[in-house]
Amino acid sequence: MEALFIYIIKSGGLLLLFYCAYYFLLRKETFFNSNRWFLLAGLFTSVILPFIVYTKTVWIDPAPALGNYQIYTPQNHTEETFTINWSLILITVYSVVLLTLLMKFALDFYSLNSVLKGKKIQQQADFKFIDVKENIAPFSYFDYIVYNSSLYSASELESIIEHEKVHSEQNHTIDVLVSRIFCVLFWFNPIMWLYKKAILQNLEFIADNEAAQKISDKKAYQYTLLKITTHENCVAITNHFYQSLIKKRIVMLNTNQSKKRNSWKFGVVIPALVAFVLLFQIEVIAKEKESIKKGVSTKVSKEKIDAADVYKIRKNTTDQELKVMSETLKQKYGFDVVVSDLKRNADNELTSFKLDLTKGSKLSKTFQIEGNKAIKDCGIIITTNDDGSNKISFITDDNINATKITQQLKTEEKESKNSNTTTNINLKTDNNVEANHNTHKNTSTSTRTVTVSTDSGTSVNVNTDDNTKTTTNVVVTSNSNGKATSNVIINSKSQPNVRITSDKLIIVDGVVIDGATTEDLQKLSIKSLSTFTGSNAIKEYGEDGKNGVIIIETKK
Repeated sequence: MEALFIYIIKSGGLLLLFYCAYYFLLRKETFFNSNRWFLLAGLFTSVILPFIVYTKTVWIDPAPALGNYQIYTPQNHTEETFTINWSLILITVYSVVLLTLLMKFALDFYSLNSVLKGKKIQQQADFKFIDVKENIAPFSYFDYIVYNSSLYSASELESIIEHEKVHSEQNHTIDVLVSRIFCVLFWFNPIMWLYKKAILQNLEFIADNEAAQKISDKKAYQYTLLKITTHENCVAITNHFYQSLIKKRIVMLNTNQSKKRNSWKFGVVIPALVAFVLLFQIEVIAKEKESIKKGVSTKVSKEKIDAADVYKIRKNTTDQELKVMSETLKQKYGFDVVVSDLKRNADNELTSFKLDLTKGSKLSKTFQIEGNKAIKDCGIIITTNDDGSNKISFITDDNINATKITQQLKTEEKESKNSNTTTNINLKTDNNVEANHNTHKNTSTSTRTVTVSTDSGTSVNVNTDDNTKTTTNVVVTSNSNGKATSNVIINSKSQPNVRITSDKLIIVDGVVIDGATTEDLQKLSIKSLSTFTGSNAIKEYGEDGKNGVIIIETKK
């Protein structure tokens, strides 16, 4: 909607420029034919020029990619308050008025058809004369010339026909229709209605000037103009002999021809148009100097960040998922993402793609991966700067594997002197997940909850009270390849000892941790732990949870 308003302002400004140039510089000159083309050029320039944008590219150094994180934030359902949709109201008002004017336009054609239908036509050269009995002002419509001969003398009729012939020969009907259509489309702009009046008035100046040169008695022609003013009935979409500005037409008939040196006035708008383009039609786009190619790894910043949002692209990412990602980035951050050059192999795996990211005129980035083999995991990362602005970067699989977890996950252990109770829980699930939970406490207000689900997916929940001195240690044993096995052992000791190396989806305090090593999570003080596998994991977390999900909540 904002773009539409900007276009309307630009278009209206250009139209005002041409109208002011005509009104103050050209209106009293006798360059009638030149004025005609000047006014038409103003109409089309005001509509077309705002669409023409010249792009200036500024090359910048690529922004460093950051750690690979994604925040899972709960959706808060707040009660919607009533707000007025001004955009909808404006569109409705515009549409109603537009429809009304279109109906009036259609009725004018119907009226014209009623006048011409069934009438006897006299063909002379390229003109079709129709002598009617209705009391209407003489008019021309393309090659039709309509008049009531019973209302005028022979000399008056000669003046009228010569005048209308000029309209017909020079196709002035096209000017009338174009100006009328522009008024229908831009009815809200008062300058457009004044512009239309100027176009029609100049057409009459042209016809009067040409006809007066062919008639020997110029005064008789002027008297004919005065007589025609008594006929107020006319068809709106035609060139009719009667015009309300008869005085101005007579004045222009008696005005001396303008000197050719005054034609410089037509060029006044050129500097203004150049300034308009330079000020408003040049868009500066910043582009990174290098795009990321497949197999090329970039260094990743090791700095710690409070939060980041990563949108992954894997080899099995579908076109629909890419579309959803683009829409999310647009709605959430205002980034326009265009995905192109998509290529897949025989297994329908992504091998090549190109991402063009823009945000207004201040940012433009291009990320591209090319090759014949399936891509490695990569993605777009959004980080928030100290000033609240968003930074967008691209991270590849090499960066993910080379970068340890930089999200600050430090938690302080809370100690309670009144802890001296032990609880032992041994669990066995259908997915060979064994959990032993030993807690040592001495407070009646503390709670311990263990939940096990043994359907197609396994869930283990361990909850401890914040006021108890309990440190839960999680050990996920790994095989020779460093991948985690299905054994999960939960026990209680005085010091944490978390060992996790897994291809499962690991979420710590709502943060997705990818490629976690054994040492990355050793300082965690776990409050609760849940695991999901099978259909439950896929249902809750989609394709990311197909290998299982481990959810850890630390003590705050």
